[in-house]
Amino acid sequence: MALKRLTRQRKAVLEVVRKAHNHPDAAWIYQEVRKVVPKVSLGTIYRTLDALVAEGYLTPITKAGEATRYDANLHPHLHLVCEACGEIVDLEVALPDLVALAQEAHPGVEVRAAEVTFRGLCPTCKAALKG
Repeated sequence: MALKRLTRQRKAVLEVVRKAHNHPDAAWIYQEVRKVVPKVSLGTIYRTLDALVAEGYLTPITKAGEATRYDANLHPHLHLVCEACGEIVDLEVALPDLVALAQEAHPGVEVRAAEVTFRGLCPTCKAALKG
C-alpha cells in the first residue's frame, strides 16, 4: 500500500504507530513523532491520523468518553481491555462471521461491521495480583 503523499510527517506517524504495541492515542503519537520531526503540530498529527485511517493503514479504536487509540495491526483480531490499567491487548481468537449472522437475523438492516471487546486483566496486572 502506498500513501498518496508520503510526507515526512505521514511516514513518521505511520512508523511510530507500527512500532508501538500499546495502541497509542494522538497525544502519545505526537510526543513520539516530535522526536523525529520537532516542529510537527498536534493538528498535523490529527490530520495525518485521519488520512491514514481513511487510506486503510490504521484502525481507530474508540470508546465513548476516551481518546481514540490507533491500531496498525490490520489482520483480523480482537482486543482485551485491562480493567486495572487500561492497556489494550491484541487477541487472536477465531469467531464466526458476526456480520453475516446479524445480517441474516435482521435482514431489514445493513450491517457493515462488528466489534467485540473483551474485558479482564493484562498479563502485568494479572501477575501483580498474584504477587
